[in-house]
Amino acid sequence: MYTEKDIKYFAERGIKVEEIDRQLNFYKTGFPFLELVRPATPNDGIRCLTEEEINKFSQKYSNEAENISIVKFVPASGAASRMFKDLFVFVSEYNGSQEQKQKFNDVNSPARRFVDNIDRFAFYDNLQKIVYGKYGMSVKEMLQAHKPKELVESVISKDGLNYGNLPKGLIEFHRYKNTSRTPVEEHIAEGIMYAKSGKNVRIHFTVSPEHLGFFSTFVEKARVFFEEKYNCKLDINFSTQKPFTDTIAVDDNNEIFRDENGTPLFRPAGHGSLIENLNDIDSRLVFIKTIDNVVPDSRKEATVKYKTALAGYLLKTKENIADYIKILENNPSQQQLDEAYVFVSKKLCVEFPESFLNLPDKEKAEKLLAKLKRPLRICGMVKNEGEPGGGPFWAKNSDGTTSLQIVESSQIDSKDPQSQAIVKKSTHFNPVDLVCDLTDCEGKKYDLRKFTDPMTGFISHKSKNGRNLKSIERPGLWNGAMSDWNTIFVEVPIETFSPVKTVLDLLREQHQN
Repeated sequence: MYTEKDIKYFAERGIKVEEIDRQLNFYKTGFPFLELVRPATPNDGIRCLTEEEINKFSQKYSNEAENISIVKFVPASGAASRMFKDLFVFVSEYNGSQEQKQKFNDVNSPARRFVDNIDRFAFYDNLQKIVYGKYGMSVKEMLQAHKPKELVESVISKDGLNYGNLPKGLIEFHRYKNTSRTPVEEHIAEGIMYAKSGKNVRIHFTVSPEHLGFFSTFVEKARVFFEEKYNCKLDINFSTQKPFTDTIAVDDNNEIFRDENGTPLFRPAGHGSLIENLNDIDSRLVFIKTIDNVVPDSRKEATVKYKTALAGYLLKTKENIADYIKILENNPSQQQLDEAYVFVSKKLCVEFPESFLNLPDKEKAEKLLAKLKRPLRICGMVKNEGEPGGGPFWAKNSDGTTSLQIVESSQIDSKDPQSQAIVKKSTHFNPVDLVCDLTDCEGKKYDLRKFTDPMTGFISHKSKNGRNLKSIERPGLWNGAMSDWNTIFVEVPIETFSPVKTVLDLLREQHQN
C-alpha cells in the first residue's frame, strides 16, 4: 500500500508506519463515542467554593507562588479570518445593486451592525489613518459617501489593516486612554497579575508557523513596555504544532489522498495535538486559557481572583495526594485504606466499579495509587448561557471507572437518545480555564503523553483543489489529551469568560473599556 517514497516521507515527518496504519483504520471504523453517565453539576462533580474558601486558597497561592515554577500557556494559533467571516461574505457579494443595498440595510445584517458601530472598535483610530491615506476621506465621510464595501475592505484586506490575514491574537481588541491592546497584550497583563513567581513572569504562546514572525516582532515591543510599567521580568516564548502530530488525509474511498506529485497529504490535527507542546514546558504549575478570552484591565478583577483561588485549591489538593500516596505505599491499615478510597472517589471524583470493594487490600491500594499518581488539573466551569463550547460530564473509562471529563459535541453520539438526554440536563460548560500541576509528588515532570486517550478524535470532511478529502482531528487539549488526569471542576462566574468569536462580540459590554 505504501511506496518506498511514502515510507521515506513518513520518516522525514517523524511518523511511524504503524501510526499511519492506525489512522487509516480509524477512517474505516470511526472513533468510539464517549459513554456519558450524567452531567457534572453543582455538588455532583462541580465544587462551588465559598467566599471564605476562595480567600483561603488565594492566600495560599500568594504565599507559595514565589517558590514555584509557573507558566501561562496560551493556544494562539487561531486565524482572525473566522472573526471576520461575515465581512468577507459582504465584500464578495456587495455590488451596489438595489438588492444588495437592501440586504446591507437590514438591521440584522452583520455588515450593517459593524459599520454602524465602527467608532466603538479599538482599531478605529488606525482605520482612520488607513482610509484617509487611501481615499483622502475620514471614516465618517466614507459612510456619508455610501462606501460601506470600501470601508469594510480597509479593515480586512492586505492593503488595509490586513485583519483578515492576521492571527486573532494580534487584532486590536480593547481601547485605552492613549492606546489600544491586542489579546496578546491582555494575556501579558493578566499573566503579570497572577502567574508571577517573584518578579518573573513566563508566558508561552502556541502559534501557527506562518504567524510566528508576526508574533515575535510584536511581542518584543510589548515586552519592553510591560516590564517597565510593572517592574517585572517577562520570559515570553513560542512554539508551533509539531509536524509529527499531523494526520494523514484520505479520499472518499479511504485511500490516501495524494497531491499532484503523488505525495501523501497531511493536515494539522487540531488543539489535541498541543499536548506535545505542553509536555515540553519545564514548569510545575501551568495556567491555560484561550487567546480570545480576555477583558480590559478594568474588568480583570474577577479573573485574577478565581485564577489564584483555583491555583491555591490545586496546591492544597496536591498536598493531600502526596499524603495519601505516602500512606498507601507503607502498608496502610484498613481505616487508612478506606480514607484513601473516600478521598479518591469523593475529592478526585473517580468512581470505581462495585467489584473494587471485593478486591484484596493490596490490590485496592495499587489501584488507588495508580489514580493518585497522575497529573492534576483544576478546571473552572461557568453556568451555561448558550455560549459554544464543551461541557463537564461524568463518563465511563476503559478500565471500568467513571470520572470527570470535558466533552466536546464531536465525542457524543448525536443519535443516542440516552446521551442526548444527559446533554440536555447539563448546567455548565467549559470556558477553558485550567490550572495544572505537571509534576509528581517528588517534583519530577510527568510524561503527559502517557495520560491521553488515543481513541479520542473525529473525522472531518474538507476539500482541496475541488477534491473531497477526510482528515482526523483531535478535540481540544483539555479533552482526550487530558482524559487520564486527576480532574476537579470548580464553578467560576460568567464574568471570567468573555470570548470573541466574531468581530461583533467586541461590542459586548465586557470589551468596551
